[in-house]
Amino acid sequence: MTIALNIFLLLVGFAALIKGADFFVDGSASMARTFKVPGVIIGLTIVAMGTSAPELAVSTSAALAGSNEIALSNVVGSNLFNLLMVLGVCALIRPIPIDKTILRRDYPFSIGMTLLVLAAVGIPVIANGLIGKAAFSDTVSEINRPLGIILLVLFAGYMTVLVLSARKNKTDEPEEKPLPVWKSLLLIAVGLACIIIGGNLVVENAKSIAAAFGMTETLIGLTIVALGTSLPELVTSVVASHKGENGMAVGNVVGSNLFNLMLILGVSGTIHPIGVNLASVVDLGILTVISVIAYVFCITKKISRAEGAAMVLMYLGTMVFAIVR
Repeated sequence: MTIALNIFLLLVGFAALIKGADFFVDGSASMARTFKVPGVIIGLTIVAMGTSAPELAVSTSAALAGSNEIALSNVVGSNLFNLLMVLGVCALIRPIPIDKTILRRDYPFSIGMTLLVLAAVGIPVIANGLIGKAAFSDTVSEINRPLGIILLVLFAGYMTVLVLSARKNKTDEPEEKPLPVWKSLLLIAVGLACIIIGGNLVVENAKSIAAAFGMTETLIGLTIVALGTSLPELVTSVVASHKGENGMAVGNVVGSNLFNLMLILGVSGTIHPIGVNLASVVDLGILTVISVIAYVFCITKKISRAEGAAMVLMYLGTMVFAIVR
């Protein structure tokens, strides 16, 4: 198979992931409206899962295929892209107001989950004295099944808190008329099929491209795959900014990052333990620092255009570091 064909199939995979997530969200949201589930709960649960479906499909497919480097680096790369590029670009379009609930509850929890994963994979590196001795490509730790199960339990608890909070604070917003049940089910089925097929196409062709150009799976997962699976969040947030509703951007980013850390790593690690190389440990450390910096920007209750420009530059810097190391 030629490189040109690999690249074409990679793009087809990305398109299938994005369109599949779109179908899945539309069908699931319509089913929820049919059964009179409050709209705010739809946004916090079904829609959030739908926009994270590309990352879930890619990381799960990678874990099943034994491409563990792609499984973890896709999550780390997607979270970096969400924090720096999605928020940065939206802030450049229009300063982003920060919801106080996200500032007090969701964002600190996201930082805490990043620290938990970093500690889980980083402590063995320190305990075994591998700092300064192991190469970036050496496997030094793993996300094992017990950790995967812990992440899934934490995810279930977090979702429970969101649902209870949404029911307590729900507003009487007009609901859209739901689609016929058969059409909703068809959208869900087609969406899931596209997501599964797209995930397999992305993983297999990303591996082939990495091998052809001498790139590591960690690098291609951190850059190309992460960018492709984060396109739904980027498009949604940019459109919202153009409409003057960019206050949603922070919630979308924080929610997506939490789904990536808890659901995706939890599912992937439970299916098959994920071997972690030193490069991914370093990337998790960078993600933790970036998360704290972005939170400092949010404390003022608004991300300014200057801060948005700084975030975009930080993302470019992290990508340069990932390529040259």
